Amino acid sequence: MIKLKAPPLIDKTLDWRGTWLAARLAIVLVFLVSAFGHLFDFGAAVEEQRNYGLPAPEFMAALTVAVEIAGSLLILTGRLVWLGAGMLGVFTTLGAVFAHPFWAIQGPARFDALASFLEHVGLVGGLILVALVARRLEYEEQKNV
Repeated sequence: MIKLKAPPLIDKTLDWRGTWLAARLAIVLVFLVSAFGHLFDFGAAVEEQRNYGLPAPEFMAALTVAVEIAGSLLILTGRLVWLGAGMLGVFTTLGAVFAHPFWAIQGPARFDALASFLEHVGLVGGLILVALVARRLEYEEQKNV
């Protein structure tokens, strides 16, 4: 098997502590933008939940905002990253199922729904990776103490 070594610039970038923060910010940005958008137009957030056919749309809209903000802050602060990633991962999985049910759609719209569903799956994978890296970093810090 051929192993390619990363160029020094890539190594330095990946080793830089700011890269870890930038990666966490990148993965939660979509949740933060969504949460603040829902906060500033809560009526639209409630209507969105109603359109998905969810019960208690006001409660579900408030819960959505709370999960998006709390999960994002846990990841960004580096505290209980596993919990924040888990919250956002479950939320994203449920969102994929309720908002993009490609299996129930016919015609050209099915491909768009499938693409959105798979984007959600990719985001969940990214959240899992964030939790794995955070756990590894915590392990390394404990080992070096």
